[in-house]
Amino acid sequence: MYDYIKGLLVETTPTQAVVEAGGIGYRLEISLQTFTDIQNLKEVKLYIYYYVKEDIAMWYGFASKEERYMFSLLLNVNGVGPNTARMILSSLSTDELRMAISTDDVNKIKAVKGIGLKTAQKLIIELKDKVSKGADTLTLPLGGATKSPVAEEALGALVMLGFKKPDSEKVIGDILRQNPSSSVEQIIKLALKRL
Repeated sequence: MYDYIKGLLVETTPTQAVVEAGGIGYRLEISLQTFTDIQNLKEVKLYIYYYVKEDIAMWYGFASKEERYMFSLLLNVNGVGPNTARMILSSLSTDELRMAISTDDVNKIKAVKGIGLKTAQKLIIELKDKVSKGADTLTLPLGGATKSPVAEEALGALVMLGFKKPDSEKVIGDILRQNPSSSVEQIIKLALKRL
């Protein structure tokens, strides 16, 4: 699976970007948030989300891992598709959306075009435990500790190396409780010694 694309920004609109990498032009669907971040750049690095459903296959690009992560969380909410998720991220910044969910601000979410009261309530109910209140990074529960993007990456690496997910989660949780500022490499090295 591809993680990001880095290359020349050939064309950009508020909803799409074309990035040339290796002589190939990749068209990515983007949010207004990403458009604002990249519109004046010549070279970009966009984090990719590949969406496939039935006969649809599309690439979505994000200026930050946090925005891509929030996009993936939104897609896990029943009734929210990629266009709705992109509309939400075009109307609210990642921080604004995280805060609205954390503080049960139904009106802020409902103000997004196409989002009704029921969908706004569903977003809050289903995602509240998955976003932290006012933190700088998105978090998920991980064995009593917190699962940051760094922990998520380390977990993915350990699982790819053949270690069981529950065992890896427990070890990563222990490592992060002892040293919350560990890098991905540090977490993996310590985990390899404990697994």
